[in-house]
This record gives sequence, C-alpha cells and structure tokens, in this order.
Amino acid sequence: MVSETLALGRSSNAVRRIDPLLWAALLCWWGLVALMTGLPDKQIGFAAPRFVNETHAFFIALASLLTVLVLAASAAPHLKLWQPLKTSARWLVVLALLLGIWEYVTAKQALLPAPFFAPPRALLEAYATDWPRLLDSVLNSLRLLAIGFAFGSVVGFITGVAIGWSRGLGYWVHPVLRFLGPVPSTALLPLSLYFFPSSFSAAVFLIALATWFPVTVLTWSGVASVDNRYYDVARTLGANALFLVLRVAVPAALPHLFVGLFMGLGASFSVLVAAEMMGVKSGLGWYLQWAQGWAAYANMYAALIVMALLCSSLITLLFIVRDRTLAWQRNAVKW
Repeated sequence: MVSETLALGRSSNAVRRIDPLLWAALLCWWGLVALMTGLPDKQIGFAAPRFVNETHAFFIALASLLTVLVLAASAAPHLKLWQPLKTSARWLVVLALLLGIWEYVTAKQALLPAPFFAPPRALLEAYATDWPRLLDSVLNSLRLLAIGFAFGSVVGFITGVAIGWSRGLGYWVHPVLRFLGPVPSTALLPLSLYFFPSSFSAAVFLIALATWFPVTVLTWSGVASVDNRYYDVARTLGANALFLVLRVAVPAALPHLFVGLFMGLGASFSVLVAAEMMGVKSGLGWYLQWAQGWAAYANMYAALIVMALLCSSLITLLFIVRDRTLAWQRNAVKW
C-alpha cells in the first residue's frame, strides 16, 4: 500500500513538472484527434473517401507517442528527451493547429475547391498507394544530385584555392565568375540539352554549375583572407609553396568552404527539380510534373513534403560533417 502511494505521488509530481507549453501541445494534438474522429466529413462527389480510418489511427498513434514521451521526460528529467521536447514545444503546438485548420477547411467543411486542396488523408493515401514510384523517384534524384554536387564541389574547391592563391590565375578567372555567376543555371537548360548527349548528363552539368559558383567564391574568399603571418611562420620553418597551400591555406579556409557547400546544396537542389522536369524518366521533378499532368494534387503535395524532408536531412548531414571536420575550429565561423 505504501509503495503504491509513493508511486502515485511520483507520477503526480511528474505531471506537475510538465512544461505548460508541452501541456498545450498535448491538448492541441488530442484536440486534432477529436476533430478528425468526432466531426463528420462533408461528402464530395460520389465515391466514398479512402484511408479515413487509417488516417485517424495514424494521428491517434502520434498523439499517444507524444503523450508517452512527455510523461517519460517529465518523470526522468535527466534523460535526453526533456530538452528536445521543451525546445520543440512551440512547433508542436503550431503544427497541430495548422493540421487542424487544414482538416477543417478541406475534409470537414470543403471550403477549398477539390481536388486542388486535398485533406490530410489524401497524403496518406498517396504514400500508401504510390510509394514504389515515389521511392524510385527519390533514389534517382539522390543519384543525380550526388553526382552533380560532387563534381561541382570538387571543381569549385580547386578553382577557389587556385584563384585565391595565384593572382595571375585570378586575373583570368574573375571575369568568368562575374559573367557566369549571376546567370541562373536553369537559364542554360536549352543549351545544355543541345551540347550534352543525354538529359541526364545535361542535368548533372547544371547541378554541378549551380554548386561550382558558391563553392568557388567562398573558397577563394577563405584562402585570400588567411593571415600572412601564418605563411611567414611556415616559411621560416622551411615550408615550400605546396605545403603552404595544403597545410596552411586550405585548413584556414575550411569554414568558408562549408558555407559555400551549404549554399551550393540549396542551389543544386533547386536546379535538380527544374532539370528533372525536362527529359528525365524518373526523379522528384519528373514526379511533380507527372502528378500535375494527371491532376493528382495529393501526390504532388506528398512529393513536395518528401523533397522538403530530403533537403533538410542533407543539410543536417552537412552540418554533422562540418562539426566533425572543424572540431579544431569550432568558434571560427558560426552559422
């Protein structure tokens, strides 16, 4: 009896320790569940909507998982769950409210015209029924992006180091940068389709070009801004020109290089979508065009969400690589 009383006391203390914002998040998510399951849908057309029960079960599972995580983190504040939940509490509230508004104006009241604005269950239907085509598009986009981004990064890094180190080479390359840099890579799409043997190679070139410019400029800036005293100290110790470039200039320019890679990744992802809409047979850009052509707007929105998650994941991966590579320059550049 005493142990049960102590357990109830600990659980009540855990509940009292929950942050008010997390309480609001729980209320919003369970309110979203109540809206979905309690308010009837408005009938649109003659066919009954699909995946309604699956959508309800999915959001009930999300709300239940959030409740378990919040209670576990409150009962054991020393766990690593507490700080991420507390930091993301505002976003959890806003996300639940946005989903509730989306569900209300589409499925419950049909205030927005169909099929241009689909309810949340239409996204679940798109993922459940068309995941093989969507997965194939993601894999092909990742392959194209990896090849183009790798080429653009390597060439941009070599070009930036070269013009940052050699004034003579910079004399010839700077006008090219000023001429090609402001031109969007997608504007060169017709020329690339003419000069390259396939649409895939043309898309690789455009992605590489979009990555090349920011990586070149930021690497050049990093090499050019290295303190000359570093070179003087290395020369007094007998360093040659190759040592100065590889062991002094390049490490000092790495923070600028990662800023260029970050900018190049965003630019290459935009070019990727535009390039895939012209001639390729698979990819996220092709999938968007295909869904729009068939008026499958739910599939189009599903692909857009996948694209956003994919781009965000790649940027997060780049940040992880940067933090590990620049552990010795942790406070050099903050971004």
